[in-house]
Amino acid sequence: MNSTHEVFNQSMPLADINLFEANLPLREALLRFHPSFDRARFEAMGAELGRSDMQAHARLANFHAPTLHAHDRVGQRIDQVEFHPSYHVLMESALRHRLHATPWGGGPGAHIERAAGFMLFTELEPSVLCPVSMSYAVTPALRGQGALFDAWWPKLAATRYDPRFLPFEQKSAVTMGMGMTEKQGGSDVRANTTRAMFDGDDPWGQRYRLTGHKWFMSAPMCDAFLVLAQTDAGLGCFFMPRLLPDGSVNAIEIQRLKHKLGNQANASSEVEFSDAAAWLVGADGRGVAQILEMGAITRLDCALGTAGLMRGALALALHHGAQRKAFGKRLIEQPMMKNVLADLALESEAATVLALRLAAAVDRSEHATTRTEHEQVMRRLLTPIAKFWVCKRGSHFAQEAMECIGGNGYVEAEGEGVMARIYREMPLNSIWEGAANIQALDLLRVLKGRAVEDALMHETGEARRAHPAVERAAARVAAGIHQADNEAQARRLARDIALLLQAALLQPSGDAVFAAFCATRLEGAADIFGLLPAGSDLEGIVQRAMPHIH
Repeated sequence: MNSTHEVFNQSMPLADINLFEANLPLREALLRFHPSFDRARFEAMGAELGRSDMQAHARLANFHAPTLHAHDRVGQRIDQVEFHPSYHVLMESALRHRLHATPWGGGPGAHIERAAGFMLFTELEPSVLCPVSMSYAVTPALRGQGALFDAWWPKLAATRYDPRFLPFEQKSAVTMGMGMTEKQGGSDVRANTTRAMFDGDDPWGQRYRLTGHKWFMSAPMCDAFLVLAQTDAGLGCFFMPRLLPDGSVNAIEIQRLKHKLGNQANASSEVEFSDAAAWLVGADGRGVAQILEMGAITRLDCALGTAGLMRGALALALHHGAQRKAFGKRLIEQPMMKNVLADLALESEAATVLALRLAAAVDRSEHATTRTEHEQVMRRLLTPIAKFWVCKRGSHFAQEAMECIGGNGYVEAEGEGVMARIYREMPLNSIWEGAANIQALDLLRVLKGRAVEDALMHETGEARRAHPAVERAAARVAAGIHQADNEAQARRLARDIALLLQAALLQPSGDAVFAAFCATRLEGAADIFGLLPAGSDLEGIVQRAMPHIH
């Protein structure tokens, strides 16, 4: 070979690594919020999700996008989506690790463990988690549905994935999706035009026939969906199975699959309902209340997913910087690069602890032994705050991490370019389940009639005593809460609350992390990464985040 083609000074892939053992901030946060977590479970999960063969499945599931087969070869409508076999391998893993509906039947801590597992899985592959997340989110809405819930819950909670297109009784496990938005409405679901006509009562409840469309219905091969439609009483929420109780195919016609920026392994579709059968969930005309309940859970997953993507991008940047040399030193030894990497590490850890704190609030609110007024207020407050801030920071974070790698980070390389995949994926969680303005408006609703200021002061008390910048940030937040009727300033208030809470949550991470975060996020107004002040323990912060391979 010509000597000019000898390859050297290139970083090797980050593969065959235990994602759990390599993530000290996640391990510490999980231990803080759930001291009795099943460590053996996470060690096994981390080893599996970091294997090179699983990384290959993630690449293949994204590179070979889902294909819609609207008709069979003789012209009969079948409306089925074909996935690459690697998609099913990943789905099998996600269900086996209980990342879907299973935690709703578990004891205290089940939702916290699920959240940590969801973040770990996102490092491997986020887009297959769409039906997993939706299955998790819709389950609480079905709990009051009597015979319908009794029939479907055992399959929703089951962990043996079954991709076959069969009636749910014949499957080992099922997944569920959602269909909410329409062309003319977007987040304004009250503008939906799909109509639901009463069709009688049966053992599953009040049956309706739906006619209309959904502009976004992700994962159309799920076994059932929760959808919104108009009745005479207003917007209603409905349970719509793909296959009806008699085994026939429901009248759900998949018009096309979305051609998206990212999220390639997941099939997002446009559908038409032609007199499709569905069963009313909750009270007639109370669909908005149902969707808000489900949206709160999926917003948790948006924050968890973005935190997981941040960690994945950070690990790639750190791994590359530890190998690549420039100007006589490894990149990680270059002062400016070390500052950038340390700053990214701060952001990643702050996102991790904020998202997991929300998961802890969800978990504690679900169990009588841990349900307190404080946790219920924090659950309601943290949902829009974590969704707003963590997801808003994601794209900026991914761009900076990609820049740390340089041109190689920008290259797709037939799916081998993991950083490029992360970058394309980042905007989705910020948009899905309500973009930033929707979250800021939701925050204003939270502030009405709830003791939010008291809860925040309780949550941040120790950190306020430890650092004057936290005390000043708390004062700014209190002032903002007292002026919460100013809608134009709602995004500023959401950011300030998020930073205040992240600072408090980072205090147990040690002086290096806590002091640097306070200096740049509370005392300064950093608009780019890499502005940690002189005296910051850059080496300590970087080493804390380093994905060491054992």
